[in-house]
Formats: sequence, structure tokens, C-alpha cells
Amino acid sequence: MSTSELDTAMMARALELADLAADEGEVPVGAVVYDTASGRVLGEGRNGRERERQPWRHAEFVAIQRACATIGDWRLNDASLAVTLEPCPMCAGLIVNARVGRVIYGAADPKAGAVDTLFELLTDERLNHRCEVIAGVEAEASAEKLRAFFARLRQR
Repeated sequence: MSTSELDTAMMARALELADLAADEGEVPVGAVVYDTASGRVLGEGRNGRERERQPWRHAEFVAIQRACATIGDWRLNDASLAVTLEPCPMCAGLIVNARVGRVIYGAADPKAGAVDTLFELLTDERLNHRCEVIAGVEAEASAEKLRAFFARLRQR
């Protein structure tokens, strides 16, 4: 599985959203849901747990929620999700339930990754939906944003 120019452009936008999250004191994760064929952005999100004081305000969750509102349906079969960090179990469950067609992610998450690292929820044959997964797109840029963010926190 390979990435297209569109996937790379959407990951670049997700990285911009991650920067906005970091500027707000949030863990720098950004996500974009887009129509795989046309490239139309359906929803964007960035982490907002601290700002909103809501545990579910992960970038993927916000982007999927907005995408569903945009198309007026909960099924995102023809959509792709570009996210800077490997989705956690909560977000992976949402991705499966929303029937997202493809997931492109940047950095692996050794503490909560539910796509490849700790679990493989998006490709688990026991579930009713599976996604195409492309890992490691802009992985170093994504990881560097996280390292820098947590280094600043430790300095405080």
C-alpha cells in the first residue's frame, strides 16, 4: 500500500493542526478526514482534552464527528483519515464503527497504539469492518512534534 500526493497533502494539513493543538497546550495530534476520490476535506480535528476537559476530544474523534456532520451520515466508507499519531483503542473503535475506508498515520504510539503497535483493531478479521492502513507517513515529523512538546512540559 502506498500513499498518494493527496495523502501526503492531507498529512501535511494534519501536522499543521497538530501545531495548533500544541499552541493551545494540547498534545500535538491533528487529523483530517477526506473523500478518497475527490480529496474534499470532510472534517478536521486536533486534540482538545485539556481545553474542553473531555477525555474523548482526540483529534480523530473530532475529525470523524465533523465529517459525519458534513455528509449527513455515520458511514465513512469512501473516506480516508490522515492522523499524525497512531490511533488509540477508543479512536480505533470509532474508526471501525464509522466504517472509515483508509487510515494513514504518522508516528507509532508505543503506549496506546491500537492499529499496529499494541493492538491491530483496524485489521482484525473478527470485527465487521476493516480498514486499509498505511503507517509511517511523515512519522519523523510527527514524532518530533511530540518529543518537543513533552520536552517543554518537563522543563516546566
